[in-house]
Amino acid sequence: MSLSSHLTELRKKHQNLSAEVERQERSPSCDHLTISDLKKQKLRIKEQITRLQQH
Repeated sequence: MSLSSHLTELRKKHQNLSAEVERQERSPSCDHLTISDLKKQKLRIKEQITRLQQH
């Protein structure tokens, strides 16, 4: 997998997680633990993207 395609996949995952966080936050029965986990996943992916872009 090339660097650019890997970055594209990471960005898609980050975007999907963002959408899921928003969906969970709008839910009347939102689970704060789930939202927290999703946000941590988002942060890890964002850090990966940043690290790969620096190289």
